[in-house]
Amino acid sequence: MRLSNLADYAVITMCQAAAHCGDGRVSAAELASESGLPVPTVQKLVSKLTAAGLLRSVRGAHGGLQLGRPAAAITVADIVEAVEGRIALTACLDDNPCDFEAGCSMKPHWPIINDALRGALAGINLAQLRSPRAPRPVTVEEHLA
Repeated sequence: MRLSNLADYAVITMCQAAAHCGDGRVSAAELASESGLPVPTVQKLVSKLTAAGLLRSVRGAHGGLQLGRPAAAITVADIVEAVEGRIALTACLDDNPCDFEAGCSMKPHWPIINDALRGALAGINLAQLRSPRAPRPVTVEEHLA
């Protein structure tokens, strides 16, 4: 599995927004400039991230963008789901018809696999990503505990 470029750029954009915590508000153009991403891409992401409540947009003379909640309360899973939708490795769990469903022995196992993947991404938050040290990944055992 590989994240789409848009999901990757969303994580970058949110990390850049988190760098402005306590500094007031920042514009989408500033986030684009600081991250090196195209302005139209950041504007599209800002729209999705704001709709998901991860960013908050404030209008007016001192308006701009700020995190919708503390960086420690925003996970990589939240960001990916804001852009991509529910995290799942297969489409068979989305009520999509499948030619092999009648004899499929994997269908009952996919929710466990998907939950483990989501749990790993939910175990890393923006505050950790802003740290100079890479976050320690959550093990499957920790997630399932």
